[in-house]
Order: sequence, then structure tokens, then C-alpha cells
Amino acid sequence: AYDNWHIKYVLLVGGRKPGLKEKWWMPVRYVHLDDKSNWETRYLSDLYFADIYDANGNFSSWDNNGNGIYGEWKGSRAEDAPIDLFPDVYVGRWAARNAFEVEIMVSKTIEYETTAYGAEWFKRFVCIAGDTYPEVLNSSWKGYEGEEGTQRAIDWMPGFEPIKLWTSLGTFTGPEDVINAISEGCGFVFFDGHGSPMSWATHAPNSTEWVDGLTVWQIPKLKNEGMYPVCVVGGCHNSQFNISVFNLLKIYEGIDEWIGYIWKGETAPACWSWWMTRKVDGGSIATLGYSGLGYTKEDKGFTGEASEWLDTHFFWEYGMNGTDILGEIWGKVIAGYLRTYPIDWSSPAGSYTCLDAKTAQEWILLGDPSLKIGGYPS
Repeated sequence: AYDNWHIKYVLLVGGRKPGLKEKWWMPVRYVHLDDKSNWETRYLSDLYFADIYDANGNFSSWDNNGNGIYGEWKGSRAEDAPIDLFPDVYVGRWAARNAFEVEIMVSKTIEYETTAYGAEWFKRFVCIAGDTYPEVLNSSWKGYEGEEGTQRAIDWMPGFEPIKLWTSLGTFTGPEDVINAISEGCGFVFFDGHGSPMSWATHAPNSTEWVDGLTVWQIPKLKNEGMYPVCVVGGCHNSQFNISVFNLLKIYEGIDEWIGYIWKGETAPACWSWWMTRKVDGGSIATLGYSGLGYTKEDKGFTGEASEWLDTHFFWEYGMNGTDILGEIWGKVIAGYLRTYPIDWSSPAGSYTCLDAKTAQEWILLGDPSLKIGGYPS
């Protein structure tokens, strides 16, 4: 299709099938990169499907040593090296678990593209953040990182009314603040903080106190029918779309494994980002987030940014560079990140450049990549 028809956009339709064993309506690709976190040694990547050829026109298999383990980076250097990573097509996914969820997304997408254009609600930009890394825990963690990140995004979105839900301002104290702001309608919403497959939260200023944003159980309370934002969520695992409520039944795998599913938030019916996107009569029209651990400049020893670069440059690409097709923003931002932080495949697993590769690979677009942001004029 790419060679003969020169396609630009690929929408993968299908998520995990119900059941104890992991089976899929639409295939997925796991990348086996060990970041030395002791949290995960593999994670989902839809970038694999977008990276068709390398710079020399050779097929980009992500399995250079041919052992069936993709994106392998476990030892003193990457075993599958080099990998191009640059997207040749723009890929998004509807991680639908059944036909009903496909119908939801078809209906929402048609409604959005035919009604959002020129709507007053579209010009609102809701930003939810706090002190991601409290200085009380580490003296090098200066400032309120999430609020600084959302302010950068606001600066790159001229013409939009910023709605700042910040812990430092007292405008963000819990889930009701988030629910109320989104329910009034907005074109974009940006969560900048900490996540899990089931929740998102951040910290009060210079405090270990958690301020909860939304859980998958609170997303149904959103009342923004017909006013669907594009959602960017900064945090770990919000887009880990392989989770299942059936994990609650896996005590037969051993008590430690079973507790791990619960501790890691892998027992919801669907991950936070998909729950947000597929919500009936509300939620987002698309959500961009991370399928694994999300990294920041703090994780890279302040040698450069990671997820905050991708998250904020999404808004630069739209607000400053004028790109208004959703998948093109996703692809261009990833390409920009890789040019800013070129991957050194000869470095060991867990190195900062290894984290850069993972950051690009794990950024998932749950939405239609051909979506016209702001809709079409009638």
C-alpha cells in the first residue's frame, strides 16, 4: 500500500480480545528494551508499524539479528542496531475491544469533523499540572515542572484561552476540578504529571501529597458531549492498552505476579487513554500518551528532555508550525525528537540514549491519524 498507493495514514482498528490469555483483534508489536528500571523489559510500540524503511531504503524490521525479539537492547549495546525509528506513515490506533467501541469512534469522529470548525469551545485549552518532582525529595528538582511544561505549551498556542488547573494556583485540588473544566468544552487538554494504566495525578507544591486528577472510574463523569478535545497526557503507562480486568483472575500465576497486576494498575477494563477516547458522549477525540514508563529530564540527569519534549512540542507543531492533521503532528514531533537526540546504538541498555529510543517508541496515538484538528468548514 505504501509503495503502490503512497498512503500517508494508517488506522489500526482493534485492541485486546477478552479472556485470560492475551490475544488481539489487531496485531501489536512489543519492543524488548531493558531500561534497567526493574519495572518492565518490554512495552507496546505502534511506531514499529510506521517505520517501514530506513534512510537507505531498506526494510526496517526492528529485528536485525533475526531472533524474533524486536527492538532488543539488553546488553552493552543494542542487539538490534541500528533501527531507523523515523515514521514513513502516520499511524494511530483505535484499541477497540468490540464492535460497539468501533461504532463509538466512528460516530464521534464524524461528529467532530463536521461540527468543531469555528466552535467557541474549541478555542479553550485546559492544562492540568502541579509539582511533578517535589524539591523536598531531591534538592536538584527546582520549580514546578508540570506547570512549567504546560506554560510552555500555552505559549506555543496563540489564540487559545488557557484554563490553568494548577496546584500552585489552587485551581486544581482534585478530580471535580478536572471534570468541570473538560465538561465545559475545550479543543485541547494537557495533563502533565504522573500516570498509571488506570489513573493520573501530580503533587501539590513542594509536597509529597498527591493530588488526584482522573481515574478510569471517574472518566464516565465527563459531560462534554459534542465538544471533544485532543488529549495529551504526560505520565507513565496511561496508554498501556494491553491491560485487562481478567488479570484479576490470574492468581494461579502465583501470589507475587497477581499482586503485581494490581499494584501496577493492570486490572481495569481498559487503559486510561483508551477509556478517555472511547467514552460515549464525552471524553476526548484522541489521546496521546505512553505505553511504558515515561521519562523526563530528571531521569536523564538534566542532560536533555524526554517525554516533556514530545508532549510540549505537540503543541508547538500545531500552534506554531500550523500542522493540523493529528497523525502528521505525531510523526513530525517524533522525527524532531530523534533529530534533537540522535540514538547511539552502541551505548548500554539503561543509558540516557537508550531512554531516548524508548521514549519515541512508546508514544502511542489512540485516535484517527487522518483527523483534521478543529474540523472542516461546512
